[in-house]
Amino acid sequence: MSLSAWRLVRAEQTDHAFDGEGARLYGGRWNPPGVPTIYAAGSRALAALEVLVHLPRALRGGAFVLHRVEFDEQAVEVIDPASLPADWSVYPPPSSSQALGQAWLARASKPVLRVPSVLLPEESNFLLNPRHPAFAALRLQRERFFFFDPRLG
Repeated sequence: MSLSAWRLVRAEQTDHAFDGEGARLYGGRWNPPGVPTIYAAGSRALAALEVLVHLPRALRGGAFVLHRVEFDEQAVEVIDPASLPADWSVYPPPSSSQALGQAWLARASKPVLRVPSVLLPEESNFLLNPRHPAFAALRLQRERFFFFDPRLG
């Protein structure tokens, strides 16, 4: 079965949407700085929400590009939410969740990891490992331009 995930990036960064460089430079919930990782969401709406929560108001009026990632279900490793560290959802991201993601990246067991969203734990986010040998089999598509509604502030 084929699954889809969504990645929303600022238009000027769209050529680098799938290199993992931003996460390598700054780290994220599931990776420490220095480790390239690509974050995607299980729906278009969640992708927008995940970007919006980190986006300064001054940048909300800019153009973004929505990308679709398709992959086979067999390419996905799933984290059991019961196995997550107790502090996995705190802000700023704790080293415990970063270590969990870094271990997955180092194992290179599968090119995609399904994790719960902090914003909506019932929904899923996906980590993509750009260094995994099967990363090239993921289908990356630029879908369309996206603009946040100005009523969002």
